[in-house]
Parts: sequence; structure tokens; C-alpha cells
Amino acid sequence: MAMAEKKNEYPPSVEADRRLLPFDNWEEYLDSLIEIADLRNLRSIASARTIAAFGYRANGDTLGEKEFYTRRAVIHDVVYPKIKAYILVSEGASLDDPFNRELAIRERANRVGILQTIIFVRHFTKGGFEISGYIDYAHRLVSENWTPFFKCNKMLWPRDTDLGYYHWRHGTVRSNMSRNYKPIMDPDRGLLFQNRHDHKIICPDPEQDPGQNTNKLRIYSPRYTQIEIYDHVVRRKS
Repeated sequence: MAMAEKKNEYPPSVEADRRLLPFDNWEEYLDSLIEIADLRNLRSIASARTIAAFGYRANGDTLGEKEFYTRRAVIHDVVYPKIKAYILVSEGASLDDPFNRELAIRERANRVGILQTIIFVRHFTKGGFEISGYIDYAHRLVSENWTPFFKCNKMLWPRDTDLGYYHWRHGTVRSNMSRNYKPIMDPDRGLLFQNRHDHKIICPDPEQDPGQNTNKLRIYSPRYTQIEIYDHVVRRKS
């Protein structure tokens, strides 16, 4: 199904701010903007830094000291995320449902980032209206409590904030960037997902290959109309 692009919730400057990582402080950042002619004419590194700070030596806006440290901290956390302790909520839970069982098998790998699974779920409401979508499993694992799901007290429904969302009755069609994936609309292949860590493309079209390092599995559960799982093994740079 076709997905309309929606403004994502991530700062647009994050990818560009990778350039700030080599600088340990604002002074080093300013030094990178200084030209040889500045040192020759001004004969003072302090004066040259002042010229750079005023924005005379940058193609775009020169960052102030506070903004530099704020934006560098953001991109540092993105590129070098802290490893957080986690609890496997699927341990000891009811795994009679095939869907629960398959997601329990994948929980740890998704939490540590070895695997990043995309789940396609299709439901029909009592009125016969379709609600379906693509879910970033690893993203949802850290953003909500999965204990009710693994205890079979709650079913998994797509949300309009997930990777892809379709509500037939409301006429709602959306796509969103997640922690691990970016939706892409290809004129020939349709909706694709690009992994934000290794940049591999995942293709959810059932008639096409799912992509490099990706396996597709259809799961049959009496509680769901349709379930597809796309397991992508993340190849991180060493």
C-alpha cells in the first residue's frame, strides 16, 4: 500500500551534525573555520577565533558556544548510544500463541541491536474495516510495556506513529521515521524501509526479495488476520 510522507520527529540537523564529533570543545570547532590568511593578517589565534565566531568563515551559520555543546551532545548520543540494562518481559510469559512465541524468540536480539525486526499486522474491526501497518519491533520494545502483550491480555495494533499505518474507514495513510528505519517511496518497488544503521533496504512487497541480510516469515495466529515478520540482521561498522 502507498504511504504518504509525514514530517518526522527527529531534528533535521542530526545527520549533518556528525561533523561536530571530532571537536572536543568549541575552540577546536572555531579553529577549523580559521583560514591561513587570518593568522597571517591578525597574528593572533584569539582574534582569528573572534572572526570565525562572528560567522565570517563559514558557508552556513556558525554555531555559538552553547549551541555547539548542545548539538554535539545530541549527535554523540545518536552515534554512541549508552547501553542500558533491560529485562526480557517475555520470560515466563504465556507463549501458546504462535505470534507471541516468535516475538519472544526475537526479543533479546532486538533489544541489543543484533536484529531489527519489522512486523506487518493486519486487523479487521467488527465493522469490517481494515487497520494495518508496519511496526519497528525494537522501537516499540523500548517505548511501551510489553508485559500485557506477552501475557495475552493485549493484542498488537499498529499506531499512526509507526513506520506505516493504514486505516480504511478514516482514510488515514501515514509513514514515519523510527529509531531504526526510514520509509522510502520508490516509483517502481513501492514502499521500502532503509535501516538507519547499516543503510540496507528492506522490501515488504511479498512478490519481491526482502533484501540483503533480511528474512521474511509469515505467522499464522487465530487472533490476527495477517502477520508478516521481516528479520534484518544489522551489519554495523567495526
